[in-house]
Amino acid sequence: MLNLATLLENSANKYTNKTAFTFMDTSLSFSQINSAANQVANGLVELGIQRGDKVAISCFNLPYFPIIYNGILKAGAIVVPLSVLLKADEIHYHLDNSDAKAYFCFTGTDDLPMGEMGHAGFQNTNSCEHFIMIMPKGDMPSPIDGIRTLGSLMQGKSPSFDTSDTKASDTAVIIYTSGTTGKPKGAELTHSNLFVNTVLSADLFNCNSEDTHLIVLPLFHIFAMTVMMNAGLYRGATSILLPRFDAETVLNLLDKHNVTAFAGVPTMYWGLNNYLDTNDYDITNIKSNLKSCLSGGASLPVPVLEKFEANFDLTILEGFGMSEGSPVVTFNQLDVGRKIGSVGTPVWGVQVKLVNEKGETVPAGEKGELLYKGHNVMKGYYKNPEATAKTIRNGWLHSGDIAVKDEDGFYFIVDRTKDMIIRGGLNVYPREVEEVMMKHPAVSMAAVIGVPDEEMGEEIKAFIVLNEGHSSSTKELIKFTKENIAAYKYPRIIEITKTLPTSATGKILKKELRKI
Repeated sequence: MLNLATLLENSANKYTNKTAFTFMDTSLSFSQINSAANQVANGLVELGIQRGDKVAISCFNLPYFPIIYNGILKAGAIVVPLSVLLKADEIHYHLDNSDAKAYFCFTGTDDLPMGEMGHAGFQNTNSCEHFIMIMPKGDMPSPIDGIRTLGSLMQGKSPSFDTSDTKASDTAVIIYTSGTTGKPKGAELTHSNLFVNTVLSADLFNCNSEDTHLIVLPLFHIFAMTVMMNAGLYRGATSILLPRFDAETVLNLLDKHNVTAFAGVPTMYWGLNNYLDTNDYDITNIKSNLKSCLSGGASLPVPVLEKFEANFDLTILEGFGMSEGSPVVTFNQLDVGRKIGSVGTPVWGVQVKLVNEKGETVPAGEKGELLYKGHNVMKGYYKNPEATAKTIRNGWLHSGDIAVKDEDGFYFIVDRTKDMIIRGGLNVYPREVEEVMMKHPAVSMAAVIGVPDEEMGEEIKAFIVLNEGHSSSTKELIKFTKENIAAYKYPRIIEITKTLPTSATGKILKKELRKI
């Protein structure tokens, strides 16, 4: 028997009155989080939620998230975390596709009326029977008449609960892929998948009970959920929650709470670098406490990494993972070593290989699709056996990422197979072009895509964000890139822009750029 909620329960016994989560001026201990999760579990059982039922949640990085998440697990049900940016039709799709029986949704803000959109999506979903509005304060009524709130669900419920005896192989979480290639698919992750990945994640950055994490990556995303929230629960660390990335706010919280561990995606490190470039901010105290910085979600451009490390005098540990891998697959590990630009070596219990189009393993130094197998591989895509069979073959999960392995066994992600540009029959990997362009002193960030072209099949187009106070022409940038990369790889089209579209997790949305 194994239930992922054991992570919280064990720390509630071991670190009873220690702060587990802090949001603004509110701090809750491990015991308080556990008791509240028990009340949620009792409330769900009273609603008729049974072991194996799916329960969805849309919530910012607030203490409500770990409370509800663990309450669902305790009841033996399956957590279906949803992006806070989904619109009504998308919410309907996710609730319907996952067969969710209940849906917890934060009321939202004026800018992002999540509760309104969530309720609209819920109303169009026949299978979902219960809608529970999460209000900023437990005693606040729902803005929609007749709708149950989280406060009312928990009211009068016992703070004790006999956690369901789920099996290690039972599904604990269904996490939806971003849907960059068609409709999002629900990856079924087991209690075992997530438990083992949590344990090895905690080891990767030496997480312990003295640590303070800053979690700004959204908790509905597998990176923050496993590597930060669950690893913190497992080791008894304190987590500071921030719902939305803002460079100044991040720096203020790192400073105020003497944060020791931070995880981000490349756009966050880029944003912090830019803020420090244009503002006078004393980071002395932050540098004295911050010991671990992790990066994932996308490849971290080397210039961004080097500038951040120079500012903070520490090493960013970059890794590779995906929802289907619970998420961590490879990582720059403290006991193995780190290589700049690399996503490290396979983590404990995971095998990795690179193959060509024929499925043959490629030698060191050659590009191939990254495949992996081990305890982290999902059960499959929920209700989608065709996609599962296409992705997992002979036990190996096909990631869709192109990588190179060096002689020392370190992996370097080259690009996504779907992002690869075929120009005149030659393969061009956008990341290689982006890295070259970002060496130009005026370039702050680059995103490269392929656009249709009658003569070449695809032509290379770059979207460029310039550094504050710098200027450059498209002609100059084309000339610079042409001089530093093979002739068939440089962008013939460049568009200078002030911002790049990003997802809720901070990934640059190349599918949006392709619409421009």
